[in-house]
Amino acid sequence: MLALYIKEIRSFLNSITGYVVIIVFLVTTGSFLWFFPSDFNILDYGYANLDGLFIVAPIVFLFLVPAITMRSFSEEKKSGTIELLLTRPLSDLQIILAKYLASVTLVIIAIIPTLVYFFSVYQLGFPIGNLDVGSIWGSYIGLIFLGAAFASIGVFASSITDNQVISFIIAIVLSAFLYLGFEFIYSLDLFGNIDIFIRSLGISAHYSSISRGVVDTRDVIYFLSVITLFISLTNFSLSKRSW
Repeated sequence: MLALYIKEIRSFLNSITGYVVIIVFLVTTGSFLWFFPSDFNILDYGYANLDGLFIVAPIVFLFLVPAITMRSFSEEKKSGTIELLLTRPLSDLQIILAKYLASVTLVIIAIIPTLVYFFSVYQLGFPIGNLDVGSIWGSYIGLIFLGAAFASIGVFASSITDNQVISFIIAIVLSAFLYLGFEFIYSLDLFGNIDIFIRSLGISAHYSSISRGVVDTRDVIYFLSVITLFISLTNFSLSKRSW
């Protein structure tokens, strides 16, 4: 399993796609934080915080994470190497976890350089360091959980098709629905007393909760449940293989 995990990471980082995906993430978030005139621009806002990063990053993740995961199983199916992979002395679940954990690792690799933004804002504070560090670290934890949840969705999407583009689109649609869909339904105020429950089914509510700087057990359980659900669906998808 470890060998497959390392192979997946090397395969991604040895391709131009890997670096393009990471660079696009950093350029996009950096542009909104430092260059584009908007409510997220730190210099225009005049207040030392990184709220803009944790608002913009999830939207970028909707496209970044599916780009990372779309080749997980789709490429193996299209190239015919999936059968060779499944003959290894590994269970389906171990293969899935190796690919999933590699995807999460790549998401974390993309996040790490944004610590430069944290250091910059820390220095820009008056006095230096005048910012809510606890909230920022909570937001980073939430961002990692968010990326991990999107990665589980992306791996599942990749397991049900041999076309990387279709896998990419399915992952975006599913991730967007879980992140934004329940918030939209909640905003319609159609279900009275159960509106809050409907909102709690979406990723956004739990991501926002962690981003306040308090890592609530309920939010952690929610993210782990989403990840477990889609890992299980991926395992079910592979168990029903007909190729």
